[in-house]
Amino acid sequence: MNLDEFRKHGHELIEWMANYFENIESLPIKSKVQPGEIINQLPEFAPDHAEDFEIIMDDFNRVIVPGITHWQHPGWHAYFTANNSYPSILAEMLTSAMGAQCMSWATSPAATELEERVMDWLRDMTGLPKSFHGVIQDTASTATLVAMLTAREKHTNYQINNNGFYGRGVFRIYCSTEAHSSIERAVKIAGFGSDHLHKIDVDENFAMKPEALEAAIVSDSEHGFLPLAVVAAIGTTGSTAVDPLEEIGNICKKYKIWLHVDAAWAGTAMLLPEMRYMIKGIENVDSYVFNPHKWMFTNFDASAYFVKDKEALIRTFEILPEYLKTKEGTSVNNYRDWGIQLGRRFRALKLWFVIRTYGVDGLKEKINNHLRWAHDFAGWVENDPDFELLAPAPLATVCFRLKPQNGNNERILNDLNKRFLEEINYTQKVFLTHTTLNGKFTIRMVIGQTRTEKSHIREAWMLIKEASQKI
Repeated sequence: MNLDEFRKHGHELIEWMANYFENIESLPIKSKVQPGEIINQLPEFAPDHAEDFEIIMDDFNRVIVPGITHWQHPGWHAYFTANNSYPSILAEMLTSAMGAQCMSWATSPAATELEERVMDWLRDMTGLPKSFHGVIQDTASTATLVAMLTAREKHTNYQINNNGFYGRGVFRIYCSTEAHSSIERAVKIAGFGSDHLHKIDVDENFAMKPEALEAAIVSDSEHGFLPLAVVAAIGTTGSTAVDPLEEIGNICKKYKIWLHVDAAWAGTAMLLPEMRYMIKGIENVDSYVFNPHKWMFTNFDASAYFVKDKEALIRTFEILPEYLKTKEGTSVNNYRDWGIQLGRRFRALKLWFVIRTYGVDGLKEKINNHLRWAHDFAGWVENDPDFELLAPAPLATVCFRLKPQNGNNERILNDLNKRFLEEINYTQKVFLTHTTLNGKFTIRMVIGQTRTEKSHIREAWMLIKEASQKI
């Protein structure tokens, strides 16, 4: 492909993308293909000779698009959102064109300094302390692993990196029974062992019980374990429960334990000052993560990780072979030393485009709308005698189930709601997913897609009602 062909096909792809968004509501939201259906349409061996771009695009439309589940559909209410937006997509195109590897200041000064500034913006926009230093990680899973490794090294004066665990005792990590599975994965990868992830009971709102946490720490200490870190959740994956951060922070301060906060989805809500009650006590937090790629209209991947002690973070990950040494040294940020990856994408650019295009006020307006619409939806559920709310809805996720007035058998209700969810999703106009709360099959309605409007929420409720009548 030469430059003229690149220019021609590039314009064609922009037109394809514009048409995609213009017509996305007419597409089935969830792919209908069966396992093996895509791979069976792909040649077993790579082509020996060059193929025309037109043929490649024909195959893309014919083979690939039918196998895509459309996360950017305004009827997307599943899992958590993984949003994009027009400015974010355009910035990603520029990032791809430049192809910069942004591991250090010297490899692209603008990438490093823009990341530093954008992370300061995000910190201030969401009400985090000025003492926090930010860096972009790929996902919250990686950020949590980074936090666990930093806690480990700081606690042992950075000796496990050098000498391993031998003779160090057995560490304990704490989270609630509702915490995300990425915490267990981080505990395993960091070498603590999943058996030493101590899961703490939750209250009636599915939030961690501080008194149970303290009792576990005391008991573990008495039995010879070394309490190392607590992971608190601001918005659990199942129900978006909010752990009591202030009380947990005081406990961590008392016992000199690292406190990491997983606010992966819910952290974007802190754009609104009235939502910052959720992070009361943030001054006792050591690290904090939220994902703009979930609810701040920025393409995956872009995870905002903040740490109070940046020197501990850098000492944990810094390795400086001769070929990475530069004359700037420590006078600049070399973000390769702020996490696991040596090679880094220019992720800050899309955040810069998004924040400037919407403005802080525009972002606040969209998040506030999502919260209001979720409150409305929760009210519709609560006021319908055939439905039941199964958890508080402090954010924009509503957990509910179908519960006919004469339905009391939990096994039958679980089976009923499994079929009910299938009936809802069969429409291909909305997509919802489930969790289990207190043994109850729970349907989750997540409101936060970039293109979702209030009319889509009303349509979703009508589809849900129609599906309930069929069941």
